[in-house]
Amino acid sequence: MCGIVAAASQSNIISILADGLKHLEYRGYDSSGIAFIQNKNISSYKKQGNVSELTQSLDKKLNANIGIAHTRWATHGKPSKENAHPHISNNNIAIVHNGIIENHLEIKNKFFKDLTCSSETDSEILAHLINFYRKENEIFEAVYLALKEVKGSYAIAVLDKKNPEKIIVARNGSPLLIGLGEKINFIASDAQALIEHTNKFVYLEDGDLATVTAEEVKIYNKDKESIRRETKKSKLSLNSNSKNGYKHYMLKEIFEQPEAVRATIQDRIINNSVPKEILGPNAKEYLSKFKVVQIIACGTSYHAALVAKHWLERLAGIPCHAEIASEFRYRRHAVQKDTLLICISQSGETADTLSALREIKEEDFYVGTIAVCNVPESSLARECDSTLITHAGPEIGVASTKAFTTQLAALMLLVIVLGKRFEITAELENSLCMQLKSLPEKIKSTLDLDNKVAELAKIFSDKEHALFLGRGSHFPIAREGALKLKEISYIHAESYAAGELKHGPLAIVDENMPVIAVAPNNVVLEKLKSNLEEVKARGGKLYIFADKKAGFKNDDISQVFEIDAPMNPVSPILFTIPLQLLAYHCAIIKGTNVDMPRNLAKSVTVE
Repeated sequence: MCGIVAAASQSNIISILADGLKHLEYRGYDSSGIAFIQNKNISSYKKQGNVSELTQSLDKKLNANIGIAHTRWATHGKPSKENAHPHISNNNIAIVHNGIIENHLEIKNKFFKDLTCSSETDSEILAHLINFYRKENEIFEAVYLALKEVKGSYAIAVLDKKNPEKIIVARNGSPLLIGLGEKINFIASDAQALIEHTNKFVYLEDGDLATVTAEEVKIYNKDKESIRRETKKSKLSLNSNSKNGYKHYMLKEIFEQPEAVRATIQDRIINNSVPKEILGPNAKEYLSKFKVVQIIACGTSYHAALVAKHWLERLAGIPCHAEIASEFRYRRHAVQKDTLLICISQSGETADTLSALREIKEEDFYVGTIAVCNVPESSLARECDSTLITHAGPEIGVASTKAFTTQLAALMLLVIVLGKRFEITAELENSLCMQLKSLPEKIKSTLDLDNKVAELAKIFSDKEHALFLGRGSHFPIAREGALKLKEISYIHAESYAAGELKHGPLAIVDENMPVIAVAPNNVVLEKLKSNLEEVKARGGKLYIFADKKAGFKNDDISQVFEIDAPMNPVSPILFTIPLQLLAYHCAIIKGTNVDMPRNLAKSVTVE
């Protein structure tokens, strides 16, 4: 959630740090700061609010060869200049920190009973602890000893006034990478921050520590043994950070979905068949053994998991459980033998999902683990047995759009591969592949609703609540629509399975409650129509996104938006599109920050 960028160079790095922070804004933050060594002293600038406020406060004449910078998303302590990073201890040590130091109070009571802190953060305690050990040790050893006291997650970069050419970094549970350059080396929590300067990255593993100077990088494991980590070339480009003429990243990413879905299925469907090789060489070990599927995910990815559960059970006849990762890991659960685990995460760094995966890997009931994510170098991709990359491309807007639809496309590919041993016949596989291949063009045609949805959004400009309805595999799509509306327009929205209306939600339906329904032409269409009649009878205003053949007509109380979504399993992907557009246009009218909604972060790397 927070973002780190740092650099050690033979030339001035101030502008590099400032640009890096701008490229990390999409992750979500409430404050930012920068620290550097100049004239044998540590200097720092911190601001609450936008990165632009920080960069404007920087003296244009600043010149430093080494520095660290940070965007903060509040966990311990309110958003404020005082709680912003970097944190400095006695002008000797400066640190930036992502993660949570769970035992920071115990550390404070053990080492610094009389210490008056200048912030409310757990991170400041770590800065003081490193400075404490620095009194009798060189800086690398001081960081090492301090971290041995820590319980929790961290990615840190540390400056030491007495070592003005060296940055110490360490990672445990929060992502951190090193960018390699010529006479300059970088540190960041995300490759996006550095792609303007390098495409060569070393991804640190949990427990790693490293020293970084302009000339060299040395990496050590948790036992201080020197190790090597593979250098990888990133496929990111500067265009990934461009809006390409769109007003917002979110709108750009909504309209990128035809090509994003095309990239997801490209080279994975051969002669209308999906080869098991898309899961890599390790798949052989579990494909012939598993009997049950367990999916864990958070947020939007959890909605993708719910759709996949419908597909696995309905199409393939495979028992499947889908659960929120943060709930799954904190309860005792009965696991059937020969269970296959699927973890879904856009970033591959979602803390709750990673933590659940790591606990699960200690159990004997699971025959294999599969990551469905968008970042091939992520922790999730590295720690699972197999990875199915969605190829959505970088998604900058905090509210997920193309990441969600590409997850669904990738999950359908996965359902086909897994289901061949169960109830997916060659005929069904052929049909599903044809449906997937038709998606890019159908998404394009669905995007043509943009102007009509923009007009609809005007009706919502003064609404405080909304109700979303769906059934079957489209109920998760209704949930996703409600989530999008909440995320970026701040309108309170709830979603229900339409059949549940009479079991409570009808009580809140009146002429002031807009009701949005997802209406595919499928086996429960007539049931859904009956449910919507219940809304009409209570005076509720209906906005129905329906397949062209579903038979809905406009009337005094209903407005219908037709979609070319044939009666097939991939239709949930198409119904997602207008709900994204609705959320976007409502946010525009209400004047909210579309790409960076309040209180939210793109990559949730804390529990």
